Amino acid sequence: MPKDSSTSRTLPRPSVLSRRTVIRGAGVSLCLPLLDAMQPAFASDSNGKHARRFVGVSLALGLHNPNLVPETDGRNYKASRYLADLDDLRNDFTVVSGASHPGVSGGHSAEGSIFSACPNARGSASRNTISLDQLMAKQLGDETRFPSLVLNTRSQTSPSYTQNGSMIPAENNAMRLFTTLFVDDTPAERERQAELIRRGRSIMDVVGDEAKRLQRKVGAGDRDKLDDWFTSVRELEQRMVANEAWTNRPKPKVDMDKPSSIPRDTVGIAGTFLDIIRMALRTDSTRFVTLHVPGDYHGLSHHGMDGGTIRQLASVEQGMIDQWARFLRVLKSDGLLDETMVLMTSNLGNASSHDNKNMPVLFAGGGFQHGQHLAFDQQNNYPLPNLFVNALQRLGIEQDAFATSTGTMTGLEVS
Repeated sequence: MPKDSSTSRTLPRPSVLSRRTVIRGAGVSLCLPLLDAMQPAFASDSNGKHARRFVGVSLALGLHNPNLVPETDGRNYKASRYLADLDDLRNDFTVVSGASHPGVSGGHSAEGSIFSACPNARGSASRNTISLDQLMAKQLGDETRFPSLVLNTRSQTSPSYTQNGSMIPAENNAMRLFTTLFVDDTPAERERQAELIRRGRSIMDVVGDEAKRLQRKVGAGDRDKLDDWFTSVRELEQRMVANEAWTNRPKPKVDMDKPSSIPRDTVGIAGTFLDIIRMALRTDSTRFVTLHVPGDYHGLSHHGMDGGTIRQLASVEQGMIDQWARFLRVLKSDGLLDETMVLMTSNLGNASSHDNKNMPVLFAGGGFQHGQHLAFDQQNNYPLPNLFVNALQRLGIEQDAFATSTGTMTGLEVS
């Protein structure tokens, strides 16, 4: 957005009040969460017992459905090629087929809707809405030092969006992530963090005063919009206060060494991030995580049903399934799986044709009655946002709808 060349804080007269003034104010509130001081790098005093968690793993290039989706449905389904080695976890996850986000299209550009389910979120005339993980963090994130973790194995893009529809840049460096979570800051760094927080709160004071003056100059409809914005500002200030309280507290110690090198392949990188996520959950540093995996095998995803290309693609995708399964096994061994919902999905049901229908969905943990294949209509897809409502309610969030949902997911029940 171009910067306003004016250095004055005087608001324009009502007759020349421009949208730029409002956007400039909102822009400040949206940028502030991205300051270093807004990234809580500490862990909860709580031991996290009986807490409920959510981890969303999104694959930019989907999964080849013929290798993923079982041919039969119900609890007696025959495991597909990708799921054949997950028999020990069979009762810990549910396979969902024939589901997608209503109104979402655009192939790769629909990545922004993976967890928001916002129709046409990346269209030129549209705006995204809050993602599932961020709604969870907004309601319950203050119970841990990190309200949420937004991660990407390669870039800073993410499918995590704020209440105002702004994308949250992802952490894409596993070494830096480990340091942020588990390595204590120097006294000088702690003071720098505290100063950033103090500055951030003073910025909120300035922006808030200007916005209140603006509120007196606009109509009722705009006042409602500003009320929503004020709510966001107040929530941000509350997070600042919480962050300031953690500044001088030690970070948790873990029985895991800081990664000395990061694998170059997609599967290996994802495995490293999942290892760190596991430790973040185990130390109750956070309870809400998204990990986006862009992948370096785009050419293979456009297989055109060529047998040789599909075999190469299957090798990579099987590796991702195996990493997901390994993650579930360690959570289970830690006693965390029944309290942690783990979703693996993608905006692409068929990456070869850029089709957003029939999204791949594996949903594990969280205390649900798993061990089943919920097979919905491949032509007239079932709304996947219904599963998001299940997840919210499992956390104790009283919400009956999310995006384009029509209720909770049929067949998905709590144990």
